[in-house]
Amino acid sequence: MRQPAHGGNLAWAAALAGCPPDAIVDFSASISPLGPPNSAIAAIVSQFGNLRHYPDPEYSELRLALSHFHQLPPEWILPGNGSAELLTLAGRELSQLAATTLITPAFGDYYRTLMAYKAKVLEFPVDLTDHSYLSSVISHLSLVPNEGQMTKDKGLLLNNPHNPTGKLFSRESILPYLEQFALVVVDEAFMDFLPPDEEQSLISLVQEHANLVVLRSLTKFYSLPGLRLGYAIAHPDRLSQWQLWRDPWPVNTLAAAAAIAAIEDREFQQQTWLWLPPARNQLFQGLATIPGLQPATSAANFLLVKSQHSPTQLQQKLLKQHQILIRDCLSFKELGDRFFRVAVKSESDNQRLLTALASSG
Repeated sequence: MRQPAHGGNLAWAAALAGCPPDAIVDFSASISPLGPPNSAIAAIVSQFGNLRHYPDPEYSELRLALSHFHQLPPEWILPGNGSAELLTLAGRELSQLAATTLITPAFGDYYRTLMAYKAKVLEFPVDLTDHSYLSSVISHLSLVPNEGQMTKDKGLLLNNPHNPTGKLFSRESILPYLEQFALVVVDEAFMDFLPPDEEQSLISLVQEHANLVVLRSLTKFYSLPGLRLGYAIAHPDRLSQWQLWRDPWPVNTLAAAAAIAAIEDREFQQQTWLWLPPARNQLFQGLATIPGLQPATSAANFLLVKSQHSPTQLQQKLLKQHQILIRDCLSFKELGDRFFRVAVKSESDNQRLLTALASSG
């Protein structure tokens, strides 16, 4: 079985470990261990009787719920079959520009969608050894071209918080690029892990900038990756065009119901915001004490770790000896076999990982 490019492939991990998939402790996929929320499960059950009907093609109820959640008109929101589907639509539009700028290392799906439409890609790598870029890396990148060159015919695709480093870009550091690029797509798949007073979302600016698209995922924060659900926030004219490009009914009835219940579950959101910082700190501090490992600080629910030993060999050792799956970073060509990534999980699971890593050195 081919080694996966993404995290969360339990079938591959179980085959390598020689155990059932449910025996694997999965640190490779950055999914919250607190969910799915009971409210989302109850909503799914309540919709079983409606499986005999097609979903509402306009997803009116879901869009209305999201519009209340973000204080935006419903026509500015487009639900999708995971943010991956919406990223594909964004890639089609970006390919129509002269080039698309990526801050690298970049999420592998960005290359997938841009290559699918034969888009020209301009890469701007960050220096992972330069700790001065922690909160304002975009400001230090040479994204502004030399005198005489223009970016008005180019696009910018980035994620915030950044994957795989977990660094959070300030809203102010991104703002200048809204004036410099023809289209700016910001993937905020992990932004909801930050409480409202800390998050740096650009959603509030979408109505002021017709060239801005924000992508959101509902599967990581609410632990619903199996349902495949995300949404885009952008100008209605752009979203209307995207709808013409895609298949009908991309979001199933159960996913739509779960999403409505989840975003209205304030108790679950507060619980997550209270859980993450101490759990992340526990994992960070534990990793930092293990010789040969160097974790990077993160605003998200995962940590990027530099290793003096081969992470791919470590990955296989952890699977075979401890039934633990970590994410290698081979799909990030700038990182190669020098880094691995781990999700933040429960205190007991975090400790299990730390104990296994300490004994595998």
